[in-house]
Amino acid sequence: MPWFLLTLAIIGEIVGTTALKLSEGFTRPLPGIVAIIGYAVAFYFLAMVLRTIPIGVAYAVWSGVGVAAMALIGLVMFGQKLEPAAIIGITLIVAGVVVLNTMSGTSGH
Repeated sequence: MPWFLLTLAIIGEIVGTTALKLSEGFTRPLPGIVAIIGYAVAFYFLAMVLRTIPIGVAYAVWSGVGVAAMALIGLVMFGQKLEPAAIIGITLIVAGVVVLNTMSGTSGH
């Protein structure tokens, strides 16, 4: 159950960050409201997750998956380019999250 809640927190962050971009600096009200709600959902579920999953693991997964997802959304939705260094960095972040979850005794599994 905590990993499902962490997934909901990640989805909230992704929705919030995407809406934040679409709000154009909060000049567009609807995306701005969606951004606030998305972040509220993200932090609510992250707080629930921290009851059972260690903070370092939960935050690493939450932020790492969020970074990778937002890079992909930036590429697909907003036409943003990823330089080779960014691709390498994001790959290392994802690899770190995988190692943390598969090989760490503190992952809360």
